[in-house]
Amino acid sequence: MGLLDSLMGNASEVNLDELAQELAPIMADGETLSLAYRVIRDMFVFTNKRLILIDKQGVTGKKVSYHSVPYKSITHFEVETAGTFDMDSELKIWISGQKDPLVKELKKGTDVVGIQKTIANFSLK
Repeated sequence: MGLLDSLMGNASEVNLDELAQELAPIMADGETLSLAYRVIRDMFVFTNKRLILIDKQGVTGKKVSYHSVPYKSITHFEVETAGTFDMDSELKIWISGQKDPLVKELKKGTDVVGIQKTIANFSLK
């Protein structure tokens, strides 16, 4: 991924070996990384047990939010692709027990099909 892609917010796959070291302290016993996408500093991490949404905050990115969503809790999801004038796509995930969906904006160039397929593969087992 080039610098321009990163600045524009295009998602790219993440090296799972490097990410495994970073996430080792929060991984459950028997949990393995399957796929991960980075959008600027944020990440969508798919394990064999859950989806982890990582949101790095602030100028330095030292403050980090880890939102774990077990696949069994996903009741349904929606991907809204970009239109002619709206360059961004949106991912909405409804979680059991929650009225409103979890909403993530996906920048132009993000592999929305890949993200949608991965969620389907894990949540529809």
